[in-house]
Amino acid sequence: MQPTLSRAVVFLIFSAAAYFPLADAAFPGEVQTFREAPAFRNGRECPPRETSSIIHIAMTLDATYLRGSTAGVFSVLQHASCPENIAFHFVTTTHRRRQELRRIIISTFPYLNFHIYHFDSNLVRGKISYSIRRALDQPLNYARMYLADLVPATAQRIIYFDSDLIVVDDVAKLWSIDLGNHVLGAPEYCHANFTTYFTHRFWSNPSYSASFKGREACYFNTGVMVIDLWKWREGKYTEKLENWMRIQKRSRIYELGSLPPFLLVFAGDVERVEHRWNQHGLGGDNVEGLCRDLHPGPVSLLHWSGKGKPWLRIDSKKPCPLDSLWAPYDLFRHSSPSLFNDS
Repeated sequence: MQPTLSRAVVFLIFSAAAYFPLADAAFPGEVQTFREAPAFRNGRECPPRETSSIIHIAMTLDATYLRGSTAGVFSVLQHASCPENIAFHFVTTTHRRRQELRRIIISTFPYLNFHIYHFDSNLVRGKISYSIRRALDQPLNYARMYLADLVPATAQRIIYFDSDLIVVDDVAKLWSIDLGNHVLGAPEYCHANFTTYFTHRFWSNPSYSASFKGREACYFNTGVMVIDLWKWREGKYTEKLENWMRIQKRSRIYELGSLPPFLLVFAGDVERVEHRWNQHGLGGDNVEGLCRDLHPGPVSLLHWSGKGKPWLRIDSKKPCPLDSLWAPYDLFRHSSPSLFNDS
């Protein structure tokens, strides 16, 4: 049986379509422009916008994924109970386009509380090893390791979101999870074959493989994480991740970009979050990016991790069925007739 969304979630997803039409194709080389999102306001039940009531969300921001980032922000605001109590922390690698990105965010979300931080690519450039997909090797893909250094110390915790997802539930529910003694919270998937994330060289070296001793190491996707920044800084977790990146440069112990260092440091020591908060893999695998269905169970967040991105498939007139769930949040300003018709 095909997994289905509940009626309530389907209503939430498609209610956004009342604001904007489905996506069209853009002319090649056209400068990215976006429609202005509605102003989402707090209800009377929302607490005052003070430090203790602010929800902090971090996302990366670049030209390649800008369309996905704006859709993600729009989806968060659309379903938030107190949207004015959300602060976005955008991370970018380029000084030259920083002001342009700021202008785009302001014109698209005039009422948004946000900050843009510059991430120095040199911090990781010499530590990155090539992986099975070029997009995984970009320095900005590693910025999530440095959030504790970029975000002000007044923010005790932060939610990290990838730029290829939409949220269809109140993000306050994810924000309020109890991390206990853990530094990081995320949905775990213990049925996955954990050994496949590392090479034979890793498993055959006792000093490497022993790093998982005493831990129930399960896979988790780093595109959705709740992070205690204070505990992260105290435990010097950026340094621990960097150390595994240096080992990778010498010994080639994994194939998948920034994910394996997180597994090496955190797997088996993660606060488990409901699977509904990361219906991941909707972009297919990292090689072909074929269409996939939803996992069984309720849905609060849909994540197009993998090679296939919904905006690219929509523009190429080859969308997957689930891409229609992303399309209502697409704020990209199009110039040509709609790709979608009654057929």
